[in-house]
Amino acid sequence: MYSDSRKRGTYFIQTFGCQMNERDSETIAGMLEDDGYVKAEERDGSDVIIINTCSVRENADNRFFGQLGVIKKIKEKNPDSIVAVCGCMMQQKRVTDIIKDKYSWVDIIFGTMNIDEFPSLLRERRELGQHEYAVADSIDHITEGLPSRRKFKFKSFVNIMNGCNNFCTYCIVPYTRGREKSRPPEAIIAEIKRLADDGVKEITLLGQNVNSYGKADGFDSDFADLLYRIEDIDGIERVRFMTSHPKDCSDDLIKTFGRLDKLCPHIHLPVQSGSSRLLKKMNRRYTKEKYLELLAKLRDVRSDIAVTTDIIVGFPGETDEDFEETMDLVQKARFDSAFTFLYSKREGTPAAEYEDQVPDELKHARFNRLVDAINAISAEKNAAYEGRVEKILIEGRSARGGEGTCSGRTGTFKLVNFKCDESRAGQMADVKITDAGTFSLFGELV
Repeated sequence: MYSDSRKRGTYFIQTFGCQMNERDSETIAGMLEDDGYVKAEERDGSDVIIINTCSVRENADNRFFGQLGVIKKIKEKNPDSIVAVCGCMMQQKRVTDIIKDKYSWVDIIFGTMNIDEFPSLLRERRELGQHEYAVADSIDHITEGLPSRRKFKFKSFVNIMNGCNNFCTYCIVPYTRGREKSRPPEAIIAEIKRLADDGVKEITLLGQNVNSYGKADGFDSDFADLLYRIEDIDGIERVRFMTSHPKDCSDDLIKTFGRLDKLCPHIHLPVQSGSSRLLKKMNRRYTKEKYLELLAKLRDVRSDIAVTTDIIVGFPGETDEDFEETMDLVQKARFDSAFTFLYSKREGTPAAEYEDQVPDELKHARFNRLVDAINAISAEKNAAYEGRVEKILIEGRSARGGEGTCSGRTGTFKLVNFKCDESRAGQMADVKITDAGTFSLFGELV
């Protein structure tokens, strides 16, 4: 079907999950385009269809298998198309066994640690006509120099490490992403310099726990040192990072918020619960009091810093008293926003075996109370922006305002909608905040 010409066909990638998955999809797209494929705007009719999966929540599993059912019909219309599945779910043997047994129209399965192998897997599938599988349990190095097709020309994700060593009892990530492996600082700096030369103004450093960067590999420099080095790169105007683990949030890292001009005043610091008893059961290795001390230190260094978080409701054994501790922490922490989750069993994690599971009805009642409290604080925090002039990186057309309305983010990661010509995407602009909602701000160019 395909000749040796550069035009191989079209591809479509559907991505579930976190920023790490988004970055992986950009790499997959970059490799495909280097191999002569062209991005398709629609899944139907594409020559190569890839689903990049997430396994953090049960509903992600359900959505994935639902999508496979839809793709079966697409494959029936276009039997020469290739269907590939990848991402965190593929690191679980039970999932790959189900796919091999019940979803025979899936041609390629590859894991989070085999992304660089995808082009060769695709070629072998084309040439040999057989199913291809590549799922490694661990890696001894991170492949450098892989291409990428970025969503935005002016901002980019930069992976600084893979994997996680924390083994929180509810979390499947250490089993799907493997142990921590950090990229050498020289490789990271070189990549960011290339991005700056290509017009990138904002970077977001990614890792399951960026605060532990370099520790498992015995680097002389830690995460704070890396931030200082990035500060000196010409062309980069904004630096963000995620995600941070509170147990590794060092004083040196906290000080960077007061010393580095390019580091945005925003930190995503997942707390998960306000109950020290549950935090111990979760294997988080900090207490409620320790977490609040960290927030106080951050706000002492940078009074305008925005703090966002993750909170789980209904972790096994959560009592009314435990939940009230979470509600108390929310009031004391005054988060700018929070991702809130109902606890979801993940097969293979210790918490899935705990017998004291919380009834769904009680979980939902607590969840609703928590969301109401967080939203009220978010609205109050956002209202304080009214009348202020904020520096915004214009990202393009707003999802809310339609033609003639753009959106962008403040240094504190607040989403702002304002009237603007879309051709200004990628530019920095001063925007006066005129109105505030619970989840976004509205303003006008000045």
